[in-house]
This record gives sequence, C-alpha cells and structure tokens, in this order.
Amino acid sequence: MAIDDDDRPRPKLIHQIGQDLSLLSLDDLNERITALEGEIERLKTEAAKKRASRDAAASFFKS
Repeated sequence: MAIDDDDRPRPKLIHQIGQDLSLLSLDDLNERITALEGEIERLKTEAAKKRASRDAAASFFKS
C-alpha cells in the first residue's frame, strides 16, 4: 500500500520568511539566526560548486 504525501511526517519548520517574530524569545531568535546562517553557508557552497562546474564547461567549449 502506497503512503500518501499527506500521511508522512513533515520536517519541523525552523523559520518562515515574513513570520511574526514578536512572540519569540531572545533564545529562539538566536537559534533561528544560527540556523539561517548555516543555511546561507550551505547555499553559498552549492552556488560555488555550480559556478565552478559552469566555468569548467564554458572553458571546455571555448577551446
């Protein structure tokens, strides 16, 4: 029997862009900042990999 997507547990959402922050504690805010900084680094790393791949392909086809 197949499992519907609605039946699967969803990962905990750490932060939603534009979310009301007024009810969060200072510790909660700092936790979110740390998580988002980690995500930014992950995105930058992936962008660098893709940029290197694109540059290698461009270099190959220029030759």
